[in-house]
Amino acid sequence: MTDIEIAQSAEMIPIEEVAKSLGIGGDDLELYGKYKAKLSEEFLQTLAEKPAGKLVLVTAINPTPAGEGKTTTTVGLGQAFARLGKKAVIALREPSLGPCFGVKGGAAGGGYSQVLPMEELNLHFTGDFHAITSANNLLAAMVDNHIQQGNELRIDTRQIIWKRCMDMNDRVLRNVVVGMGAKGDGFVREDHFVITVASEIMAILCLATDLKDLRERLGRILVAYDLDGNPVTAEQIGAVGAMTALLKDAVKPNLVQTIEHSPALVHGGPFANIAHGCNSVRATKAALHMADYCITEAGFGADLGAEKFFDIKCVQAGLSPDAAVLVATVRALKYNGGVPKDALSEENLEALKKGIVNLEKHIENLQKYDIPVVVTLNSFLTDTKAETDFVREFVESKGCEFALSEVWAKGGEGGIPLAEKLLEMLEKRPGHFKPLYEKELPLEEKIRKVAREIYGAADVSFDAGSGAKLKKLTDLGFGNLPVCIAKNQYSLSDDPTLLGRPEGFTLHVRDAYVSAGAGFVVVLTGNIMTMPGLPKKPAALRIDVDESGKITGLF
Repeated sequence: MTDIEIAQSAEMIPIEEVAKSLGIGGDDLELYGKYKAKLSEEFLQTLAEKPAGKLVLVTAINPTPAGEGKTTTTVGLGQAFARLGKKAVIALREPSLGPCFGVKGGAAGGGYSQVLPMEELNLHFTGDFHAITSANNLLAAMVDNHIQQGNELRIDTRQIIWKRCMDMNDRVLRNVVVGMGAKGDGFVREDHFVITVASEIMAILCLATDLKDLRERLGRILVAYDLDGNPVTAEQIGAVGAMTALLKDAVKPNLVQTIEHSPALVHGGPFANIAHGCNSVRATKAALHMADYCITEAGFGADLGAEKFFDIKCVQAGLSPDAAVLVATVRALKYNGGVPKDALSEENLEALKKGIVNLEKHIENLQKYDIPVVVTLNSFLTDTKAETDFVREFVESKGCEFALSEVWAKGGEGGIPLAEKLLEMLEKRPGHFKPLYEKELPLEEKIRKVAREIYGAADVSFDAGSGAKLKKLTDLGFGNLPVCIAKNQYSLSDDPTLLGRPEGFTLHVRDAYVSAGAGFVVVLTGNIMTMPGLPKKPAALRIDVDESGKITGLF
């Protein structure tokens, strides 16, 4: 059966029953139908009084375009903990409509390790993304309206940096012209769209600790510069109160269930290739205080999601992760060894030996944060014993723990070896988390630090525009912020064709801007786009719904 067929054949239990397993009463939930709920603000405020559990990050090697099952592994691991009688909550990101209709299809896990209700999660869910999109575009509308109504703040229309957004891959909206028509239609200027998951509002929602912090962060958003080069903020535009009103429910984490009825918090969804790639701080902290173990994930490979999880999310939120699970697949290792996508199912030990250096680099990178690491091989039916044995021997030769994961086919049962290995490691090897760099390091040096230490670059080049922007941001007082590097996900470098473990390359920085509300500086490298496009044959072509309302082809 396909993922969606497995999900549709599963029997869900009322979300109140899932909540009871965590000691959460009905008054602490805000129901969205029978199987979804938000945690109430009153309940969230009581959690700070409870002790925190262990925090485990699930990350991965550089993937193939189809993804390698990081979310599936996270879900299966949570189910395995439940089978072992451990109180655990998984904390995931919400899927974006972009990849749902683009390349990957649904993103709620897979096989017998999924989060339910799968179709609702992948589509509109509880409306969080719509609220974020509306808040983003309200601010954009109010900036243009301010200019139309006299421009009291003397905004330089050539230096408006706030972009509109929508949660869909649409390449034609990357660069647009607005204000065309009559005088009352506004000033004609170039404008741009980003996908909702790249909006600073998404990052702010995911990093805010509560509603008050959310409002303060929204006020710090830098939307433009005035004619004298001074920054103009959302607070000055007067949009913050209305934006907060739009987001007051979206800021609450969502409680759902896995296919085996274990609890899952799903909240927020920035991409790691163009944003900071982690679910919300509120959901992670709630999971930590609701259970003995919080298992969370960060997008794409460890060079993107894990680095940003550690250096942005953990530092800002005061989190100290206890361990990391590094997901690898035989097919992704062969892909990094030069095998084309249509030949990944064939045994190829030579390509595996060539591509396994990618796994080696990610192990080394995670160890730099001084936390214990266990490598898990996400099993596919096409994997051969020789390939699996080779990966196991390589990982153990690096002094790293190894466990085979069969959670797609077997659900929680297939994750028990990984869960037992992880529990043993958490007991015997405490983590001593430390970030990669200090906040006092200059912005350009932070970029070099990540490029050299994590990506393996020999150097970093800054074009004239990006260098000047980094200097201006430093002069404006943003030099102590962490850097959020937007980079392609398929390579450790900024060139997606350089697979494996490239060395001696130069990372090319072409642009930089501050997300002052989120609290980081975004650095654009290579050809990375903040508004993706649809592929030649988008996943949307396979999706349909019958007369009874049953959805097909979502994954």
